[in-house]
Amino acid sequence: MRVALAAAVRDLPRGAGLAYEPKFDGHRLVVLRSADGVVLQARSGRTVTAAFPDLAAAARLLPAGTVLDGEVVVWHEGRTDFALVQRRAAATPARAAVLAQTLPASYAAFDVLELAGLDVRGRPYERRRALLVDLLLPLGPPLQPVPMTTDPDLAATWYETLPASGIEGLVVKRLDQSYPAGRRGWRKLRHTDVRDAAAVGYTGTPRRPLALVLVLPVGDGTPLVSSPLTAALRTEVAAVVAARAATAPAGATVTAIGLGEVPYRPLDPPLAAEVRHASARHPPPEVLRLRTDP
Repeated sequence: MRVALAAAVRDLPRGAGLAYEPKFDGHRLVVLRSADGVVLQARSGRTVTAAFPDLAAAARLLPAGTVLDGEVVVWHEGRTDFALVQRRAAATPARAAVLAQTLPASYAAFDVLELAGLDVRGRPYERRRALLVDLLLPLGPPLQPVPMTTDPDLAATWYETLPASGIEGLVVKRLDQSYPAGRRGWRKLRHTDVRDAAAVGYTGTPRRPLALVLVLPVGDGTPLVSSPLTAALRTEVAAVVAARAATAPAGATVTAIGLGEVPYRPLDPPLAAEVRHASARHPPPEVLRLRTDP
């Protein structure tokens, strides 16, 4: 199932016929409810049903032939916590059952693609939104429609106040728009401390990468060492390295905050990574995820 993507913008779009949704900081997830059961699909196309048994159980209450697009998040101390989502996504099936009890997931649905076996992607967003709300509101958590407004002033208030709850920005859609599968047909406004960077190398070993060496799109282009990778990201980076024909030796060095000069292994070509950072150097950039979409 090819999902819709969003193009980044620097300012809040305004105008008639626009809808605004909070952009949750989680993992993109497509829910497919068939007559035979439930499949949860990541943005990459990988099946992750076993990692989220709580969401799979909730999705069985959906009518057969339903496909939803949304974000899986984990709430902790009043805000969404991306590191906990990573932890859930990387869990073994046995561990996932335990984490479903201690770190329950929520599903912030923002579109319905199929309903009762009928493909509704060609219908306007306004109509799909109504179908989504009618479908999920009677069920309640953990499957919930994301908030939506057509008031740009309210959207601007969300943008300024919701980051305290872990919301990373806004997604803007046209009310008359069909579902743009595989295309950047939506727009996203993210807070400026979240941006894409080039991962030009990594510290540690090919089997256990510790941090990424990043070149940020701001500053003087000096490589920076990220904060330590989460377990899920270490696994993902190691898989990327293993898939490449040869592993570069750790011949280059880079300055790491608090550590001085450390060796690293170059990545050629570089990886694209989404990072969060408060300034160019302090604290170190935090890698949120690898960018696998085109």
